[in-house]
Amino acid sequence: MTVSDLSFLVVGAGAIGGITAALLKRSGINVEILCRNEDYARRISEKGINVSGFAGEFNITLPAYPSASAVNGKKDIVLLATKATDMIEAARSVSHILKQDGFLVSLQNGFCEDVLAEIIGRERIVGCVTGWGATMHGEGDLEMTSKGGFIIGYTNREPDAFLVTLADTLSSVVPVMTTGNINGHLYSKLIINSCITSLGAICGLYLGEMLSIARVRKIFIRIMREAMEVADAMNLRVEVFGGNLDFKKFISGKGFLSDFRRHLIIRIIGYKYKKLKSSSLQSLERGKLTEIDYLNGYIIDNGERVRVSVPVNTLIVNMIHEIEQKKRNISVHNFDEPDFDKYLQ
Repeated sequence: MTVSDLSFLVVGAGAIGGITAALLKRSGINVEILCRNEDYARRISEKGINVSGFAGEFNITLPAYPSASAVNGKKDIVLLATKATDMIEAARSVSHILKQDGFLVSLQNGFCEDVLAEIIGRERIVGCVTGWGATMHGEGDLEMTSKGGFIIGYTNREPDAFLVTLADTLSSVVPVMTTGNINGHLYSKLIINSCITSLGAICGLYLGEMLSIARVRKIFIRIMREAMEVADAMNLRVEVFGGNLDFKKFISGKGFLSDFRRHLIIRIIGYKYKKLKSSSLQSLERGKLTEIDYLNGYIIDNGERVRVSVPVNTLIVNMIHEIEQKKRNISVHNFDEPDFDKYLQ
């Protein structure tokens, strides 16, 4: 099978899904897009998607549909680009669209592949880490805000010739790497999101201001320690994040110098990405649920399975659920809760 033979359906016309579909289409790939809003689908079909930023500036039309029942024929690849909170319903709605030998590729934040495997079948799942950023300024107005790539792999076997073909196709969007340890890469990104995205949703601050607070940095480190303890109990080899953040090395060592090194690294991250705003915070501000159950919640679920206690991750999840339920306000003072004290020594 060659690149030109593959047919794609992108599910979700937000920033990541929309730009992915637009770049595939520009490269001559057979791609269609599914979005829930009928007016938005009509706009994409008739007026196109405007793309800007690191992807360049262009406009392109492509077939778009408001429901799975309107999609033409079965597809080789479904790229699932919805929020994790919407993915179960979305995956079920398009399961019949996949060819018998087709694959679903998960572009969600968090570790969603296990849930999707229950719907589609593990043999038909391709895990994917999305390492580039994008934002949606309005319907059909999408910007690639940072460079990066995709990392793709099967969750239960080594890469094969088909995965290489898929990587070649997706390389028309961003650079693509295949891996035999996609679970380790997914967990690596999950740790970062469980620290940065989740803590940002609790306090409402941009990353730079949030990580300038010593107590927040201590919580950041504790989340990471608990996550790595769970990974070790799962016999999961966690990959180095972004090619330079080795979690095992980061949490290793005791004493003043080791603590100073950890806090300095976090301060540098905060300075480098000081204007980064948590995606979960943005969801809360729009009145929507966060993806917390697929981030820190995944650490909790697996901690229970392998009998590893993760009290700080549990506190984080409970706080965000309280915020979602309007029982708690978004505030930096949430981190002053005395329940944290015994874990931050």
